[in-house]
Amino acid sequence: MLKFTELTKRNLRIYFRDFGAIFFSLLTMLIVILLMTFFLGDMNVESITDILAYYPGRDADADKKNAQLLVFAWTCAGVLSINAVTVTLAAYSGMIKDRVSGKLNAIYTSSAGQLTIASSYVASAWVASVLVCVLTLMILEVIGVSRGMDWFSPTQHAKLFGMIMVNSFTYAAFMYLLSHLAKSEGAWSGLGTVIGTLVGFFGGIYIPIGGLSDAVGAVMKCTPVIYGASMFRKVMTESVLADTFDGISSEVIDEYRLAMGIDLEIGSKAVSLTQAWWILLTCGIMFLILGAVILWKSKKTDR
Repeated sequence: MLKFTELTKRNLRIYFRDFGAIFFSLLTMLIVILLMTFFLGDMNVESITDILAYYPGRDADADKKNAQLLVFAWTCAGVLSINAVTVTLAAYSGMIKDRVSGKLNAIYTSSAGQLTIASSYVASAWVASVLVCVLTLMILEVIGVSRGMDWFSPTQHAKLFGMIMVNSFTYAAFMYLLSHLAKSEGAWSGLGTVIGTLVGFFGGIYIPIGGLSDAVGAVMKCTPVIYGASMFRKVMTESVLADTFDGISSEVIDEYRLAMGIDLEIGSKAVSLTQAWWILLTCGIMFLILGAVILWKSKKTDR
């Protein structure tokens, strides 16, 4: 256990000392925020105000402000979901460097077992993601409150922390599985570019799932990204969504929630918050098992 802890601390120090890796792991988040600020955000706000404009007697200025807060909360939920992907990807850069430089072979010659070494990489990626996501949540919440949102309740904070934990675990496991495909730093960087581009799409962040065809939506539901985004959206938009659509029929609200990926359906059945959490956890366990199998089969080559 001591060796596992020391190796995990080493990997975390390597990641947090590399400011370039930290920046690029947050680059997708920054791109999403810029897109929502200058382009997509106004479109989403207008779509909400257009819906509310059909109902007479409403305060247009209040509706617009609430719509802006709703889109902000929706965007923040997407940011938290993709952070787990990009941070864990960047955290494994240290392992790729160790492999390419030959340090990994040197570590294998130590008294620490191969499973311990592999576990330390997964654990460090998971911890790094949790820390960055919690910090991101704190910053986004402060910004949201400064713009007029309410603070999240203790219950909401507890839910969000649990979501961050399982979301980060899923992608720590997935990136470990993916790392077996990269034999060079360039290959890993290339994978990072592709994943950073796709994660925003599969999470329904650039284009909400309701704006895509049923076939594309079905493909998105085969990935864990959309379930992570949906989990965060359910909790983070809960209060402001109720304020925005106050007095509006539940059918309209349900239709909006489905269109924006706040709620998901498989077939005709809604995916609950608990079910989405278990889907992510199951995916993470499967990725971890597959990664362990590949490690076991390739251990002679790695040595």
